[in-house]
Amino acid sequence: MNRMSTVDIVIPVYNEERDLEQSVRRVLSHVQTLPRFQWRVVVADNGSIDGTPMIAERLAAEFPQVKYVWIPEKGRGRALRQVWSASDADILCYMDVDLSTDLEALEELVGSLEEGYDLSTGCRLHPAAEIERSPAREILSRGYNLLLRICLNVHFRDAQCGFKAATRDFVTEVVPRIQGTKWFFDTEMLVLAEKNGYRLKEIPVKWVEDPRSTVRIKAAVSEDIHGILRLRFSKLRFRR
Repeated sequence: MNRMSTVDIVIPVYNEERDLEQSVRRVLSHVQTLPRFQWRVVVADNGSIDGTPMIAERLAAEFPQVKYVWIPEKGRGRALRQVWSASDADILCYMDVDLSTDLEALEELVGSLEEGYDLSTGCRLHPAAEIERSPAREILSRGYNLLLRICLNVHFRDAQCGFKAATRDFVTEVVPRIQGTKWFFDTEMLVLAEKNGYRLKEIPVKWVEDPRSTVRIKAAVSEDIHGILRLRFSKLRFRR
């Protein structure tokens, strides 16, 4: 009998007392419908100063499959690198705490890795995706991904969807090479994956924009542009 794959779902948070509990409970309820995997939810807290730590600790005490990790510094990439690198799970994935991506795509996201893919990612620009977001966000997203194709000659459609999964081997080989510690972590991971021949699957998702999003657009755009320029003049291929 084949051993059941273990999966860590990492939810990076910073001051998310409003959404954290209901999101974790929704994820736990959903994964109960997917018994082919052994699930664990890891709340990765980037130094929250509101009630997030108290809520996360209470959830970890209530549910044995929930773990809380404190990371003193901000940065989604920093949180994912620390938690993924320390995990003993077969598959590492993450999702944004607002659960803008419909959880129905989770089984395919994770299952594709058992089919031979190294990295899977939700794709909001896939022809089969169903998206609800403002025109301004749509233009920014499409413009950013076009810029990536022009500057870095990559072919994936959507770099920034907060819904990704990777194999243990991929994380071990690629994540230590990623320099981005914030939002650009996602893009850099996909670029390194494509440039080094890893198998990437883009999964169409249902995605609804959270109007309360706390992402600072100007800061994120500045970080992304600096990251693209850094990669443009970096050696992207390495010996696997």
